[in-house]
Amino acid sequence: MTSEPSLKFPPASLPESTDKLRSEVRKFLLKSQTELGWTPRSNFMSTFSAEFSKSIGEMGWLGLTWPKKYGGQEKSALERFVVTEELLAAGAPVAAHWVAERQSGPLLIKYGTEEQREQILPKIAKGECYFSIGMSEPDSGSDLASIRTRAKKSPNNWTINGTKVWTSNAHINHWMILLARTEQPSENRHAGMSQFLIDLKNDDIIINPIPNMLGHHEFNEVVFNETAIPLDRIIGKEGNGWQQVTAELAYERSGPERFLSTYNVLLELINSAKNKNDGEIDRTIGKLTAQLVSLRTMSISIAGMLERGENPDVAAAVVKDTGNEFERQVIELTRKALPLEPTLNGNNIEKYESMMAELIMQLPSFSFRGGTPEIMRGIIARGLGVR
Repeated sequence: MTSEPSLKFPPASLPESTDKLRSEVRKFLLKSQTELGWTPRSNFMSTFSAEFSKSIGEMGWLGLTWPKKYGGQEKSALERFVVTEELLAAGAPVAAHWVAERQSGPLLIKYGTEEQREQILPKIAKGECYFSIGMSEPDSGSDLASIRTRAKKSPNNWTINGTKVWTSNAHINHWMILLARTEQPSENRHAGMSQFLIDLKNDDIIINPIPNMLGHHEFNEVVFNETAIPLDRIIGKEGNGWQQVTAELAYERSGPERFLSTYNVLLELINSAKNKNDGEIDRTIGKLTAQLVSLRTMSISIAGMLERGENPDVAAAVVKDTGNEFERQVIELTRKALPLEPTLNGNNIEKYESMMAELIMQLPSFSFRGGTPEIMRGIIARGLGVR
């Protein structure tokens, strides 16, 4: 007799020892903001500061859960959750190290060779090595099983042909983890894929900018045309790419960044309520706060699963999809409750009007980074056995 599929978020609590860590991170961030002069921003991927990432590395807060021999601290995933939450809540400029520390490093720890780990992981832990994600392609969106980028093996190297899009910060990062087909497509759409390390500074590739609606250059198109890379750049086993990439995406989809990109707007709404006796504002704050607390509880649960070595891919998809909906609701409900005209022309970017205008322009990108809602709901449906 087989058990029915189910979706569970086992209870997990942050240990009391993390209170001291949280206090230390907050003190550091206050000092850092004064010394480095950064402005709090809601969208964590829009704030690139090599100097800030290096300072976080010096504090030992990058690669917190990793083995010490790779520059880590061998702390728990719950302790890492606290650091991550504080960085996001403060609107710190974390984009430089974010992908590398969140998912690229853990992927290399699990599947990489010892040489790859020794070469790259200590640099990530120091905040000196940055990664991009090479998954999405033109005409594929978040349907990774439909990728067409090919990697062909010869006695001396791998030759890669294809195109990746929405590749955040590829023009300034050091490495990209590429998902490519190493076999012809078959009836099993998930078979025949592999992952590779791409040297964004030295490999023969073309990086084209994709400006966003604000005119900022964050996204890129990365083109491979007979690009040759060494044989030892493959990550893990040939043909095991799908299993590896789904494990990697669990790290990307489950953290507090999935629901804190509009956190500062909610704070602005809460601050505005202090001077008003407005029932609509109070009800909006109550609704959004309840959703935020629920999402945080689920995200902490997933941190507990990761700590136990589990692969919470379905639960992570739930947090990602629900978190994106929450971020959208923060913008929409706050605009109704606090109807000020969004503008990008203010002198102070921290002002509500400027913050709201910027997030309205960026909000469409929040839903597809890490997978669109349609893809997330497909993963959830399969995980529950209803598709």
